Amino acid sequence: MLIESLKYCQANKGLNLHAFVIMSTHVHLIVSVKDGHDLSDFVRDYKKFTSKSILDYIKTGTESRRDWMLHQFKYYASRHTRNEEYQVWTHENHFVEIFSYDFMKQKVDYIHDNPVRAGYVYDAKEYIYSSAANYVEAEAIIEVDCLY
Repeated sequence: MLIESLKYCQANKGLNLHAFVIMSTHVHLIVSVKDGHDLSDFVRDYKKFTSKSILDYIKTGTESRRDWMLHQFKYYASRHTRNEEYQVWTHENHFVEIFSYDFMKQKVDYIHDNPVRAGYVYDAKEYIYSSAANYVEAEAIIEVDCLY
């Protein structure tokens, strides 16, 4: 769902996806948007659409942890007055402006090393939900605009 939504945003919402990793508990993205689009609008719309998709899947699908997950989402929603019933994403976003080549390289490497540090893979390019493969010109799940 997250990948398909990113693809949609690339095709229809002016998203330039430069680097990403999707982990079980969080997502890191390096993105920009084309002229005439707004980064805040992308983040808002992406979180709103994927929240609804995730909740619909959990409620109607065969997710074995359905009750536990819905309980967790309901609990976190109860802690914020902005929520109606469930909260999938945090309200905070940690935007960081990339101001130099070295800083950008550090952030891309950090993103790509997440699954290695978590012990999911030995080599970052092997993790399917990451742009690491794109950066070594291997087969990838989604196209990205590599920064180097």
